[in-house]
Amino acid sequence: MDGFLSALGQKLAERWLTQLVLPGALFLATATAAHTLGQTQALDYHRLADRITHWAQTPAAPTHGGQAVLLGAILAIAAAAVLAAQGLGALVQHATLAADWRTWPRLLRQWAHTRVIRRHTRWRAAAHRYQRQLDADARSLALHRRRADPTPRRAAHHAMLRIATEAPDRPTWSGDRIHATAIRLERDHHLDLPVLWPHLWLTLPETTRTEITGTEQALTRATTLAGWALLYAPLTIWWWPAALLSAAIALTARYRIRTTTDTYAQLLEAAARLHATDLAAQLGIAHTGPADPTLGDALTHQLRTRTPPPTSEGNPPH
Repeated sequence: MDGFLSALGQKLAERWLTQLVLPGALFLATATAAHTLGQTQALDYHRLADRITHWAQTPAAPTHGGQAVLLGAILAIAAAAVLAAQGLGALVQHATLAADWRTWPRLLRQWAHTRVIRRHTRWRAAAHRYQRQLDADARSLALHRRRADPTPRRAAHHAMLRIATEAPDRPTWSGDRIHATAIRLERDHHLDLPVLWPHLWLTLPETTRTEITGTEQALTRATTLAGWALLYAPLTIWWWPAALLSAAIALTARYRIRTTTDTYAQLLEAAARLHATDLAAQLGIAHTGPADPTLGDALTHQLRTRTPPPTSEGNPPH
């Protein structure tokens, strides 16, 4: 038992150090450099070292009480920075997935609507080019009895996927990637994913839930990284190298958000396709074979909440 508690404490300490102290301390160090050096002496590291040495030689610094107060202040500011980054990351995740963009404030809603129209126009043109390439390859196979070079077809398909995997309905690629899962399940199996998912989650094997939960956590970390990029951006006002740091973090966050969202969408779709029959068995729906539209209709009908009819006037509900 003592060994277990010791190992647990060590893991918690490592997590606290890597996820709380180090990112916050790095931000605090960058803010200190920005405040000390400014724009005109942005790379004067000797000035920064001299200023730190001066602070270290203040009367309170060598004392144990002064060191304790300084350490506590550093940890508090680092923790506050981490909380701010996590809050900004939550906003980034909400805006990136954009599931409810039609309910956003008017100006944001108009911007999102314009983005969706532009993305849909670009996607439709790319989809037409891909379809024409498919038709050309099919004609080549029929006439010459040999397969055409797949490179143009793959390039056209990749160009379409760079915009969206299905017809765009969200202002962002990541939002459309999640939405595409719901579209495919509805089209192929008549499965309503928002209705199905809470019930399906409770029937999934532990290994599957672990994989999905891990991907969700990775997405949260990626959006928190974008939050750090937003947090570093204001330091550019005082110190121009902060712009390079903010841009590098933002690019890394963008890549991680896209890759993690793609993985998460694949896991959602695979879980629904593989385990819809297990959920049907739990609900007592008789079905043999793999998931099909008949099963999807039965699951959706049984799981969807039905709104009661309105009461007649003069008979208010009690």
